[in-house]
Amino acid sequence: QVQLVESGGRSVQTGGSLRLSCRSTEKIYGLDTMGWYRQTPGDERVPVALQTNGGAQSYARAVQGRFTVTRSDAQDGSRVDLQMDDLKPEDTAVYWCYAVAGLTKYWGQGTQVTVST
Repeated sequence: QVQLVESGGRSVQTGGSLRLSCRSTEKIYGLDTMGWYRQTPGDERVPVALQTNGGAQSYARAVQGRFTVTRSDAQDGSRVDLQMDDLKPEDTAVYWCYAVAGLTKYWGQGTQVTVST
């Protein structure tokens, strides 16, 4: 069964940078959109940065100009990275890798990002 494996979450100070990475354990047939969501305690999981098969990218307004999503697809799987610059305390959340193929959604295990003042 396909899994999304994340890495890169940790604690960082305000203004710092982090790079999150996510790779699929095998090729996802019919893969369309891949990217990142985040969730804070008591809130819903919300999209942060997504990229479609066609290369179209979308960003949450709160991260525009600071976060960059990159995606690569290979025969043995796909990878999506999230470069996060100029981090702010409000970026503190659990970040979830996400992929969708048709009606099937895949989620990573979640990785904690904490931004301290």
